[in-house]
Amino acid sequence: MSKVISAHAVSVDGYITGREPGPGRGLGDGTMLFDWYFDGGTPSQVFDGFKLSEPSARVFDGLAGRVGAVVAGRNTYEDSDRFGGGSPHPGARLIVLSHRAAPELTERQTLVTTGIEDAIAAAREAADGKDVGLMGGGALTSALQAGLVDEVILHQVPVLLGGGRPFFQALPEHVRLRLVEAVPAPGVTHLHYEVVR
Repeated sequence: MSKVISAHAVSVDGYITGREPGPGRGLGDGTMLFDWYFDGGTPSQVFDGFKLSEPSARVFDGLAGRVGAVVAGRNTYEDSDRFGGGSPHPGARLIVLSHRAAPELTERQTLVTTGIEDAIAAAREAADGKDVGLMGGGALTSALQAGLVDEVILHQVPVLLGGGRPFFQALPEHVRLRLVEAVPAPGVTHLHYEVVR
């Protein structure tokens, strides 16, 4: 069965956006979280235009190659200008998780309003045997609460943003993680965790 994974660039103080993210403002002033996508000499084999360091390319492409569908929360969807009608991943269908209607969905996007379990079920079907990626702190928190997450990958960037949208929201109980791999790279450290059940 496919796995459910979350891989996000995150500041040391736990933010996945800068201050004042939103439609028309993108991820706010937190764009330095993604400098490592373009600061290297190794082209990504999955994402056109990404040039990463060799260790980052190995980690990033290894993860991206596993993903067949992505579940994104409504805030992430809107902050990212609806992914231009596509998906945050060039080869993956997008499932938008929201409690309200989403305007202007395209054929590459599916809206699920009945909760994280149904969103992940729809993503598994769309992923055709590949893994399901989660985008956004709300989607990740809901999936963790439901016991549906297998792996959490933090691309930790050495910056303190001091504000923005936090990656993790309040959880009703502890979630234990086991470190699988830590890969230092220029401008980022890739921390790969398995969720302990």
